[in-house]
Amino acid sequence: MEKVVAIISEERYKTEISTENNTIYADEPASLGGKDVGFSPHELLAASLGSCKAITIRMYAERKGWPLKAAKVEVIFKQNLETNASYFEAKIALTGDLSEEQKERLLTVAKKCPIHKILESAIEINTVF
Repeated sequence: MEKVVAIISEERYKTEISTENNTIYADEPASLGGKDVGFSPHELLAASLGSCKAITIRMYAERKGWPLKAAKVEVIFKQNLETNASYFEAKIALTGDLSEEQKERLLTVAKKCPIHKILESAIEINTVF
């Protein structure tokens, strides 16, 4: 099980997020009262999807021995507060001497990354003291 700890102290909205080995910061933009010293929570969610797709593409290309130089995944996240619906668009750009078949396969693989699957499935959140 993955464990992440988020701690916010007196500095407005700046949140330290840590795992056993890593630390990052989240914040809100200045327009929402933060200092913009880290990703917003929405950006972190989009970053999870984008990084998972990129890593999945890299792992698959390496396993196949394909000449992938780079994979760029741009994720746009939109939320409709009236309907409580969320929308992600992931645009992938691949660099390397790849055939069209290889590119199509990498696109298919990207759609099967673990975070993509999580976000498309039913999610239960249990919040306790």
